[in-house]
Amino acid sequence: METITVDNNVYELIRNEKDGFNASAFVERYTDYFQDFDYIVGDWSYSKLRLKGFKNPQRAEEHNNIDNVEKYITLYCAYGCKWFILKKV
Repeated sequence: METITVDNNVYELIRNEKDGFNASAFVERYTDYFQDFDYIVGDWSYSKLRLKGFKNPQRAEEHNNIDNVEKYITLYCAYGCKWFILKKV
């Protein structure tokens, strides 16, 4: 699997729908806000990368539970968009 390191955090690319992962775009959008999350989901809308943090089920609320990522993609992302999931290593 592909990995990326940003701000001393290592992430593993675990899902890459429609080849949505772009390392340089991810690094540009990443902020220290995401350090507390176990997963980062990225989706493309109008040629802009959006990021959202998710957590493991045992420490998550419904809105940021990684088990609900498919619901998030369906409800809040552009139909048919490119998207990806990175897992913190």
